[in-house]
Amino acid sequence: MSDSDLVLCERRGRACWLTLNRPDAANALSLPALKRLRVLLAEVATDGEIWAVVITGAGAKAFCAGADLKERRGFNEAQVKDFVATIRATMDEVAALPQPVIAALNGHAFGGGCELALACDLRVIDARAQIGLTETSLAIIPGAGGCARLPRLVGAAKAKEMILLARRMTATEAYACGLVNEISDEGAVVAAAERMAAALLRNGPLALRAAKAAVDGGLDLPMAQALQHEAACYRRIIPTEDRLEALQAFAEKRAPDFQGR
Repeated sequence: MSDSDLVLCERRGRACWLTLNRPDAANALSLPALKRLRVLLAEVATDGEIWAVVITGAGAKAFCAGADLKERRGFNEAQVKDFVATIRATMDEVAALPQPVIAALNGHAFGGGCELALACDLRVIDARAQIGLTETSLAIIPGAGGCARLPRLVGAAKAKEMILLARRMTATEAYACGLVNEISDEGAVVAAAERMAAALLRNGPLALRAAKAAVDGGLDLPMAQALQHEAACYRRIIPTEDRLEALQAFAEKRAPDFQGR
């Protein structure tokens, strides 16, 4: 398999689907796979024609098993440090995409696979899948954002439970604590993600970007500053053609025809 096949990129209308394509290795994140993913992320980030992104895995068993431990066994300490820096940067780049990102968890998501899901904005999980940050069972810790992002999503107590006990959650448990947004029927996560993407694409694409920026940028700010940041994000939308189109469509009782302008 060539490096370009390690992560597949497919345009489905205004949505871009990125598929981790190492099903025989549980879609583990090898260094070449990370490099390929980063190339695609850089392209997606600057493409104004892409209004939503979906990240999923090939096959039915795993979304992503995390770092490729077979590859890791051959690394010296310096190489391990470089790899951890690379996978952390990759997750940061996922989180920094201006478009809303859906993680379609077609199978188990452990370690770095869970961290990849955490870097996305929305998560839909197959009913059979499990998810967890299992690194402490390997005598390491989550190093690609898991220790920072998980408690912000589910609270510190639940995050410590998952991380310290290396606990694997069922889809039902993950939904109950707010880790995922939706559970799909068995084998139907792609269809569920397509419906979620379609719902996103019915909304103004520039508004989606501004809303994501308002939420993400305000999370760690004091309330007064978060409100100022929200106001700044709103001001970006006021002069857009899409805002005027939405008002016109409302008056004419029709669906708006957004153009991303």
